[in-house]
Amino acid sequence: MEKGVPIRSITRSIAALRAINRAGSLNMMEIAKASEVPYATACRIVQTLLYEGLIEQEPARKRYRATMLVQTLATGYQQDDALVRAARPHIVELTRRFGWPVSIAVRVGREMMLRDSTHSNASLTFEHYYPGFTLPILDSASGKVSMAFAPDEEREMILRFMRVSQDIDLNYLATAEVGLDVERIRADGYAVQGRNYHNLTPGKTSSIAVPIFRHGRFEGAMTLAFFVAAMKLSEGINLYLADMKATADAISHALSNEVMGHA
Repeated sequence: MEKGVPIRSITRSIAALRAINRAGSLNMMEIAKASEVPYATACRIVQTLLYEGLIEQEPARKRYRATMLVQTLATGYQQDDALVRAARPHIVELTRRFGWPVSIAVRVGREMMLRDSTHSNASLTFEHYYPGFTLPILDSASGKVSMAFAPDEEREMILRFMRVSQDIDLNYLATAEVGLDVERIRADGYAVQGRNYHNLTPGKTSSIAVPIFRHGRFEGAMTLAFFVAAMKLSEGINLYLADMKATADAISHALSNEVMGHA
């Protein structure tokens, strides 16, 4: 770990397990595609996961699904619902006012994971997103906010791991790093994604994200998404940014007070 080099086989196995768990069940070809590995590699990974009892083959067909044993991987994690409790009434109100869905996401590894969203409350949305949905950290407005407000050492560690990962195109990463204007995001207090390509409606939405803090430390990102066809990104910023910042401030205040109240 001194060189910050991830073990490729473990990375691929985790990707396969996550793909299976997220989809419910997959066949071998789908596992290879979702994990971005050769078919032969997918076969070896599946055999290993079968051996460890983390997946099983469905009866009468060659599809694989996660087993209850996967849940044991989370037994040591105590989920803190303070962020969701503090944010929920505020993001529901924001969606009621503007019609667009609002989500709360936190960084998990090199991805952003949704903790809550108002997609089911919004009339202006094609899809519903549920807690656990993930987005790439450099290709999402919430991820850019997370990277900008992360401590410098933490941000550099994430980027260093991504640079040595064999699963990431280095040309893409170089371009994404250049586009991550940390100082500007910090100064302006928000980040944007002109088109979201890693969601359920690729290329059809734009996003604006603002930071949420817990006692002055970055805790998560609040994102508002709207259809590209409905307005330009600059229009969205003019219409929604001030209210988004005020809402994020209210959530940060409520979150900090809740933490103190439960201490």
